[in-house]
Amino acid sequence: MDGGEFSPESSRDRPSCCGLSRKILVCLGVGVLALILSGLGLALFAVHRWRLFSKPLQWNATRTTPHFSEIFLGRCYLYTQVLHPELGSTDCVRIMNTFKSAFISKHPCNITEEDYQPLIELDTQTLPCDKFVFWSKSGDLAHQYTRIQQEMFTLEDTFLGYLANELSWCGDPNTHKMNEHSCPNWRDCPNNPKSVFWKVMSRKFAEAACGVVQVMLNGSIISPFDKSSTFGGVEMPHFNPKKVRKLQAWVMHKIGGLSSDSCSNPSINELKKIADQKQIPFVCHNDYRPIKLIQCVKDPEHPSCR
Repeated sequence: MDGGEFSPESSRDRPSCCGLSRKILVCLGVGVLALILSGLGLALFAVHRWRLFSKPLQWNATRTTPHFSEIFLGRCYLYTQVLHPELGSTDCVRIMNTFKSAFISKHPCNITEEDYQPLIELDTQTLPCDKFVFWSKSGDLAHQYTRIQQEMFTLEDTFLGYLANELSWCGDPNTHKMNEHSCPNWRDCPNNPKSVFWKVMSRKFAEAACGVVQVMLNGSIISPFDKSSTFGGVEMPHFNPKKVRKLQAWVMHKIGGLSSDSCSNPSINELKKIADQKQIPFVCHNDYRPIKLIQCVKDPEHPSCR
């Protein structure tokens, strides 16, 4: 050992317990902190995105009808147990769940007719011939008529039509629940759950029509028959001439409104032409008397009611 002076290592240069200098440890610490902050930032961004996209889609139309499930089930039990006990074995819970599966967790503008096919397959109701009543721009009067003549059926008097009548519904791709805030209508997008449902049901109703088929039209408007209406564009084209023996139009006018021979209206002539092309005999009646009497209940003293 030489006689030189012994001087201990500076603490600044002394290796750490792991053999790393303080400078390296500081760099590592900064790197780890940066990773933590980066991860935290990504997590906060993900939460923000989740909150943003988990919110229900917003539309300007009516929201899903409050207490939809309760109303739907209640109608199902009433229809199958009281109004039409021949359908008493129907599983209403299964009907409702199948109905909802057509649109739940799906974008409400991307619904297809196939989405409702499982529901259609569960419908076992068979309607008698000569009892089909179609309507266009005269729904209230048509339903007044079938409430009195209960052996007659509009679409809304059929099983599935009765369940959904006057209700609104839609789902949302971000949740398995119904959208209780808003739903699109046909102006927002034509392939919304409600519009697609009624289109499917209208076609099914028309395809089932048989015997003498009735259509109630509004004679108080310029064109009682409109090719772009549900009746003109969906139902009439799907009449089966092998099943429909005759198409009978009831053109009704408002009490106190202008009286006219609407059966000679150009639009009625167009309807007759379409019926002729399908080889379905066509007849037209102005102010069909049994329905006229229903109208007169509200205004019995009007001259046209005497």
